[in-house]
Amino acid sequence: MAAAELERLRMAGAGMAIAVLTSGGDAQGMNAAVRAVTRMGIYVGAKVFLIYEGYEGLVEGGDNIKQATWLSVSNIIQLGGTVIGSARCKAFTTRQGRLRAARNLVEHGITNLCVIGGDGSLTGADVFRAEWAGLLDELLRDGLISEEVAKANGRLNVVGLVGSIDNDFCGTDMTIGTDSALHRIMEVIDAITTTAQSHQRTFVLEVMGRHCGYLALVSGLASGADWLFIPESPPEDGWEDLMCERLGETRSRGSRLNIIIIAVMALLEATPDTPACVVSLSGNQSVRLPLMECVQVTKDVQKAMDEKRFDEAIQLRGRSFENNWNIYKLLAHQKPAQEKSPFSLAILNVGAPAAGMNAAVRSAVRISICRGHTIYAVSDGFEGLAKGQIREVGWHDVAGWLGRGGSMLGTKRTLPKTCMEKIVENVRKFNIQGLLVIGGFEAYEGVLQLVEARGQYEELCIIMCVIPATISNNVPGTDFSLGSDTAVNAAMESCDRIKQSASGTKRRVFIVETMGGYCGYLSTVTGIAVGADAAYVYEDPFTIHDLKANVEHLTDKMKTDIQRGLVLRNEKCHEHYTTEFLYNLYSSEGKGIFDCRINVLGHLQQGGAPTPFDRNYGTKLGVKAVLWMSEKLQEAYRKGRVFANSADSACVIGLRKKVVAFSPVTELKKVTDFEHRLPQEQWWLNLRLMLKMLANYQISLTEYISGKMEHVTRRTLSIEKGF
Repeated sequence: MAAAELERLRMAGAGMAIAVLTSGGDAQGMNAAVRAVTRMGIYVGAKVFLIYEGYEGLVEGGDNIKQATWLSVSNIIQLGGTVIGSARCKAFTTRQGRLRAARNLVEHGITNLCVIGGDGSLTGADVFRAEWAGLLDELLRDGLISEEVAKANGRLNVVGLVGSIDNDFCGTDMTIGTDSALHRIMEVIDAITTTAQSHQRTFVLEVMGRHCGYLALVSGLASGADWLFIPESPPEDGWEDLMCERLGETRSRGSRLNIIIIAVMALLEATPDTPACVVSLSGNQSVRLPLMECVQVTKDVQKAMDEKRFDEAIQLRGRSFENNWNIYKLLAHQKPAQEKSPFSLAILNVGAPAAGMNAAVRSAVRISICRGHTIYAVSDGFEGLAKGQIREVGWHDVAGWLGRGGSMLGTKRTLPKTCMEKIVENVRKFNIQGLLVIGGFEAYEGVLQLVEARGQYEELCIIMCVIPATISNNVPGTDFSLGSDTAVNAAMESCDRIKQSASGTKRRVFIVETMGGYCGYLSTVTGIAVGADAAYVYEDPFTIHDLKANVEHLTDKMKTDIQRGLVLRNEKCHEHYTTEFLYNLYSSEGKGIFDCRINVLGHLQQGGAPTPFDRNYGTKLGVKAVLWMSEKLQEAYRKGRVFANSADSACVIGLRKKVVAFSPVTELKKVTDFEHRLPQEQWWLNLRLMLKMLANYQISLTEYISGKMEHVTRRTLSIEKGF
């Protein structure tokens, strides 16, 4: 990196002062946001101040406003709540209170404010910004600041991060804290399941969320709840009898369980014309949205509910919320198909087990039954398809599968080319016209082999769809594979415990090996989540000189107050620089300063119950895949048979940036590295820039793309995000 370029980056925020505060109810993830804002601000040369106790600290000033250092936010990323405190403040709702707050900021030369909180907190920040010039004029008239100070601090820039477990803020797919809240809810549901099954009890579970039903809806979808109450869709008259009747029906069929569920860059790039913005999540992309546009739509939702316009309220929540609600209603209780369809579909799992596979199978089976299809379950992947391990399944055969880890169908890595004749024979025997394959790279490669064999076997001219499911997240055609979220969470929890194990001991560096094959997704995303000092991956080549620089960098850090270091290594990141090699290198170079330990996470990244994300994502992919297959079957149905040999008759379904898309396997072949089982381009590599910045490495920003302000409209809310 050129010295001039590095200097330009490190001075991008020179002369600027940024303050960060958390306000309203605390939410897990706030500390990670505080850490990132603080370190990024310092990284670009700005002064960063932490405001303790939210708006109350802003109004009171004094010791509540402290300049931060790099070490001020060390070892907080894994902590719940907010280490800088949060308090609701009546004084800030008055002009006099905001006048005091303005004076406190001006005294520190702060003209950039990052607020982490809910819609009330962010609205207050926008009011503060709008009044800023008038507040400075008043302070000047009262002789509390000089004209020079007023001129130097004439504009206040505001950026918001939405922190709320309720996920009630329009314009973002998920607010800070929502995912953790869903985890807690699912832990409770999983814990009471065994008791409910043992005693044949119905459990009524109340969750938080204020006026937003998101937590109840997604946890209901992810747990297979029997009945759901959300404010956006109150029950109709007579619901009591209907609920009891449905619960009775499930009992009579043998069910023993019923559940009822009641960044900083925006500030640096701001201009006098830039409105206060909120940084939101759209698909897997972070976007900037005008703060007050989001607040207004959020208020419109509440107004629609108050006026009993519930259908409109659901639409204003966004397409994802509406889709979740429709899918829940579709899958919660069996509804007889209007007519029997002529189509037969088979479902199989291929490759290593991944959390979320069972959720996808469950939803695919049930939506197929709703469509009148005959649905077969195949055990042990393509090998089972070849051996005839095929059975017809019904609605209740997949009951209770949502929260189960692994693969209930059984899965193997066998590819079709080893048993093609037998597969074709059974496709013909069972009259299979659609094949839904849920699995990892082998699932994608296997379907590609079937497609390429169509010229030889007419029986393979059927509709095929792949739902990517692998902890490695290495299947082309999708940004996220089922199971990768569960794997990241498992790795993150393990790393947190590993770091904690050295608490109170001498300085120690942990070398942690993750799975993933040649794909570095697990190492990179886990590294960001736990604040790793380095993450070595195959896709980001490194040399012995890079390793030497990393060791020196960590050695310098360990000479300060930092007690622990964490280095992640993807299992196949380098042929020669093995985990043992890294251990020896770090141990030798750090001798006298820190010692080293090795941890190989291994298969614990595959096991355990799926996260709420993987349960919900698997459910939605299963539904969308079958709906797509049903449409394609109709198109290819002629004279009593299905004949499909076009490229778009065999696809991978996946989340691509902001939308769910279907990509033909023959097209994906062109962008696949089959030797290393990887897509040739991977979106998450852009995240490595952030990982290195937050570890305080000197890196280039030549790849950084300046963010653009987007807008919140009914059209943007109607885009399906896939979450």
